[in-house]
Amino acid sequence: MAKMQRIRMGMVGGGEGAFIGAVHRHAAGLDGQYELVCGAFSRDKENNQRTGDSLGIDDNRVYASWQDMLSTEASLPEEMRMEVVVVVTPNHLHVPVTIAAIEAGFHVFCEKPAALNLDEAKALATVVNQSDRFYGLAHTYLGYPMVWQAKAMIEDGKLGRVRKILVEYPQGWLSEPEEQGNKQASWRTDPSQSGGSGCMGDIGTHAFGLAEFISGETITSLCAEMNTVVEGRRLDDDGAAFFRTENNAKGVLIASQICAGEENALKIRVYGDKGGLEWHQMEPNSVIYRPLGAPFVVYRAGAGQPGLYPEASRRCRTPSGHPEGYLEAMANLYSDFASAIRAGGKGKAPGVPGLHSGLRGMAFIQTMLESGSSDVKWHAIADTE
Repeated sequence: MAKMQRIRMGMVGGGEGAFIGAVHRHAAGLDGQYELVCGAFSRDKENNQRTGDSLGIDDNRVYASWQDMLSTEASLPEEMRMEVVVVVTPNHLHVPVTIAAIEAGFHVFCEKPAALNLDEAKALATVVNQSDRFYGLAHTYLGYPMVWQAKAMIEDGKLGRVRKILVEYPQGWLSEPEEQGNKQASWRTDPSQSGGSGCMGDIGTHAFGLAEFISGETITSLCAEMNTVVEGRRLDDDGAAFFRTENNAKGVLIASQICAGEENALKIRVYGDKGGLEWHQMEPNSVIYRPLGAPFVVYRAGAGQPGLYPEASRRCRTPSGHPEGYLEAMANLYSDFASAIRAGGKGKAPGVPGLHSGLRGMAFIQTMLESGSSDVKWHAIADTE
C-alpha cells in the first residue's frame, strides 16, 4: 500500500497575534493530511519571521509578501511547491489573494466572507469557474456532524413541510468600544478592510448560511434592521431580519455583537407541519427533535450512536460522550477538501462550502444593507448571476 503524501499548504495571514490563523493550522493538522511548508504571515517583518520560526518553516519559505510567495512557489519543482493556499487575512484581501493564487495554479481555502462585496465575489466566481482548481470557504459550523444530522432529518421528511426558521447568533465581545486596543476589533469595524457590514458580514453570514443549509430552503426576500449601537463605531454591530423562502416558509434572523455576556451562541430552530428540531453551537453534540404529538428525542453525536444518518456518522471522530467542537468541525472541512484534491476535479469540493455559499453570503449582506437603509419593507435577495 502506497504511503499517503501530505498535501503541501501555504498560508497568507495568520501571523503572531491573529486568532483565526492558528485555528486553521490546528484544524488542518488534526488528521495529518496537510503539511505547512510556507507562508506570508504578516506585513510586519519581525512578526512574519517569528511566526515562521515558531512553526518550523524554512527561512527561505517565509515570504515578505503574498505576491512573493505565489511567484516563488510557482517556480519550484512540482514535488516541492505548495498545493493549497490558505487565506486568513482581513476581508479586503480575500479576493485579490484568491484570484492570484488560482491563476498561479493553486487550490484555495479561504476564510469567510468570500469578498468585500457582491460584485467582487462575482469576479472571483468567473476566475474560479474558468480554472481547474478547487475553492473552499471556511463556513466552519457546516462541518459539525449534528448540523449534517439536522439537514438529513429534514431531507428525510422528519419535519414535513418546513414552515418556520428561527436562527440567531448573539455575541457580546463588542459591547464596548474595543477598536483602539484590540486588533481583531480594529479591522472588523473598518469599512476599508471589512466591507460594508461589520456584524452581518462577520457572523450574520454564518446564521444565514446555516439556515439555508440545514432547512434546504432558499431565502428569497427579507425585511431588515441594521444598527450601530456603540457610539463612534463605523459599521453595524447589531441587526435582525424577517425573511421568506422560495417555498413560503417564514423566518427570523438575529445577529448581534453587543449582547453583553454572550459568547458564540449560534442557535437554529426549524419547524415543519410534522415536527421541529433545534441545534446549538455551544452544545454541538445534540440535535433535539420534537415530533408532533409525541415526546421529544435527543440525537447525540458519537461513533456508533443510533439514529445518525451516514453524513453525520462519518464526521464523528470519537465515541459518544467525548465532546467534539469547533476545531473538529473545521477539520472536517479540511479533510473533505483534501479528499477532493486527491480525487482530482475542480470547483466545489464535496462537503465543503464553495462559491455558491460565498455568493449567497455576499448577496445576503448587500440585501441587508439595502433593506436596512430603505423605507421599503421587503427586498428581494440580490441576484448572484
